Amino acid sequence: MSKENIDFVMIWVDGNDEEWKKEKRKYTPSANSDDEDNRYREWDNLKYWFRGVEKFTPWVHKIHFVTCGHLPAWLNVNHPKLNLVSHKEYMKEEYLPTFSSHPIELNLHRIQGLSEKFVYFNDDTFITKPMTETDFFRNGLPCSACGFEVINIKYEPVYYDVMINNMRMINKEFDSAVFIRKNFFKIFNLHYDAKHIKSLLLLPWSMGFIPGFINPHLPNAYLKSTFEEVWEKEYELLDETSKHKFRCGQDVNQYIFRYWQFMTGKFSPINMKKQGAFYYIGKQFEECCSAIKEQKHKMICVNDDLPQISLKEFERHRDNLNLAFDTILPQKSQFERR
Repeated sequence: MSKENIDFVMIWVDGNDEEWKKEKRKYTPSANSDDEDNRYREWDNLKYWFRGVEKFTPWVHKIHFVTCGHLPAWLNVNHPKLNLVSHKEYMKEEYLPTFSSHPIELNLHRIQGLSEKFVYFNDDTFITKPMTETDFFRNGLPCSACGFEVINIKYEPVYYDVMINNMRMINKEFDSAVFIRKNFFKIFNLHYDAKHIKSLLLLPWSMGFIPGFINPHLPNAYLKSTFEEVWEKEYELLDETSKHKFRCGQDVNQYIFRYWQFMTGKFSPINMKKQGAFYYIGKQFEECCSAIKEQKHKMICVNDDLPQISLKEFERHRDNLNLAFDTILPQKSQFERR
């Protein structure tokens, strides 16, 4: 397979699937796990992801659609660009079943037929404007923005525990001073937005260890060979996370591959603010819907931060959000059954 091909990988779970919920109830999350309902809540907007891909990135080579085995009823499973992947087809039996995205992400390189270059999407990220291959890869390297950040442990304790674990591994494997010297103009790059001024402020500390990296929570471009290299170097760490049924504070996640690409210089600097934006559905709902309708961004993340709310209130948010998507993507794609 040509290494010039760029694949997309999308992972999805149907939180309304009764069989899946029955299987999930067989396992008890540990005290340090994240098993909030909004992790699995179904917004019924997956079809807009496929419509966006078809309309705005028609050049994509293959879409690897990863699930535990269930599929949306409307999906055209015979689309030539679609590769249906169940967890059991690429993950070790000892890792299954899993109700955490971390094991699913860490093992993506095992998907049969996956291109060397691929873009990983969470199911809350969407393409809303035309994009080219160079938005994701330039000169054979994944596009990203490398900026230093201090990990804030005040909110979402499990998430930030995972970030700390990621950085502990990175600082163990790499000399930060050498990394900065070799990649100075990739770290302090004119392509970046003002947010990256923080990297300069953190430079004195970063020469001793990297405190953290900015995470834009948008689709990430990866080299499959990076996954293979990290697994070779850190098998025990990744293997342990892959055995966890639920997200927990002992995990690492997909960002370790992004960070590894930074530390090895295998990335092309890009302004991520021009690539897309992140919105909380609860705190920024109207702003989010307007951004979709007006196509303010190439990509958008619609993060479910809604607390426990009534079914009526959830349906109101869901229907209005999907109405916004339907404004720019009203036509069925070839990925939908006719």
